[in-house]
Amino acid sequence: MNKRIYIFFLFFSLVVAAQKPVVTSIDKKKNKIGAQFNLTLKVTADTASVVTFPKSKMFGALEVIRDYKVDTVKKDDKYELIKKYGLTQFDSGKYTIPSLKVLIDKKEFKTDSIRIEVANVAVDTLKQKMYDIKDIDKSGSDSFPWWIIAVIAVCIGALIYFVPKLIKRFRKPKESIEFHRSPIEKATGLLQQLEKKELWQKGEIKHYYSELTDIARTYIEEAIHIPAMESTTSELIAALRIAAVKKKMTLNQETLENLEKVLKHADLVKFAKVTPPNAEIAEDRKRIETSIVRIENAIPVVIEEESTDTFNEIIRQQKLKKKKRQRIFGVAGFILAFVIFFFIGATATRGIGFVKDFFFGDNAKELLEGEWISSEYGNPGIYVETPKVLKRTDAEKFLPKNAMALLKEFQMFVLNEDAARFSVIVSTASFKNPVQLELNKGIQGALQTLEARGAKNLIVKQEEYSTKQGISGMKAYGTATMPDPSTKQKIKIYYEILLFGQNNGAQQIIIIHEDGDESAVEITNRILNSVELKITGS
Repeated sequence: MNKRIYIFFLFFSLVVAAQKPVVTSIDKKKNKIGAQFNLTLKVTADTASVVTFPKSKMFGALEVIRDYKVDTVKKDDKYELIKKYGLTQFDSGKYTIPSLKVLIDKKEFKTDSIRIEVANVAVDTLKQKMYDIKDIDKSGSDSFPWWIIAVIAVCIGALIYFVPKLIKRFRKPKESIEFHRSPIEKATGLLQQLEKKELWQKGEIKHYYSELTDIARTYIEEAIHIPAMESTTSELIAALRIAAVKKKMTLNQETLENLEKVLKHADLVKFAKVTPPNAEIAEDRKRIETSIVRIENAIPVVIEEESTDTFNEIIRQQKLKKKKRQRIFGVAGFILAFVIFFFIGATATRGIGFVKDFFFGDNAKELLEGEWISSEYGNPGIYVETPKVLKRTDAEKFLPKNAMALLKEFQMFVLNEDAARFSVIVSTASFKNPVQLELNKGIQGALQTLEARGAKNLIVKQEEYSTKQGISGMKAYGTATMPDPSTKQKIKIYYEILLFGQNNGAQQIIIIHEDGDESAVEITNRILNSVELKITGS
């Protein structure tokens, strides 16, 4: 049945591989000395099957320089396992990649052997232009505006002097530090703070009991000097009984029982995940407070002289902290002033682009100057060179619900999927039934995809396009405004779309980058110039 398919997103062509368990392919059959051949093994197997790919440092006379991870694609009730190898040879000549063994459930299958050619790199200095050595570039050495540096220095000095004073004047007075003169005062204050948090009312019962028992244990440790924090419940109660005898404390049995009951409740909450009733939680709070007060009253009173040296030391420490804060504010003010005036001076002398690259880096420039990757994506493959490996993504999220009923297969590979400043999307798709593809409609669909991502004010130019192999397609390019997901601000973008239709399928490449970014323009041109399409049926 003949259907007209209007492609309005990232559709690309795919052809089902021959129904063989193992399919062998290579990106190039002729390459230069030392260049990489990409060998691909595709295995179609049941989901429960165990597949073992060959492992070796040499495939025949070719050296394995890269052993890529296995990529898995689910197709109905089967898996397609894709294993890639990077091969090279440093001597020219014709070589054969031998038949390799692939084990599927311990059953041996052979790959196809492939003939390749490694060609010499022609070096002819007579055909190359020769240039004189350039003189040392003196541009800007005598024209730098040193008066700007002087102004910046004066402004920085003024900021260093005035910023601390302004901060001190407008800073809100901090609450005075509370010093607990005794463990009982500290415990009482912490219990009041705990109630204000309303932890158990918010459902944080475990957190509540943990703080409640920590307050009690800390008090006992500071007031009676027994290791309460490290002791278990039974060890703590036993230690309290011994301490009561040694210190001649009038500690009654009820106090110990109430304390032990709360500690055991806390253990059940923390370790057995028991949730006590609200009334029991409130009662445990009262038991702790009562137990702490009774223990305090049972401790024999010893009159000690208040040490004035301790308070003098506290005051001295406060002054030291105050001076330290002032130094921190002074250094922070200096750094802030330097950044502000460097920004102003550099913008005036070198331009906003220089400042942007200096502070934030140029992501596109880093990609351009990094190590590029040549790889084949989809089936039939789209061979393309990119600054990073394109990652497979869940393609179905880009499709309407009824689209999968028409598709046999749909794959998508992306670089910076959600980025507006630079993004690459490569996809392939094939259809279950014969369809009539309209590339013009496909281009319109791709533009609608940009609009769905927030693109507005689209300016579109459209023309026919042919690859170096002579495969005809459509090209669309232009500008638009799009929100940057990282900053939520609208930026002007430039886009290019290539769309090809082959034998009941389609192939497409979309590149988006910030308009005016020269590094991104170079990346785009390099990517598009590297595009090679695997011809279906070949």
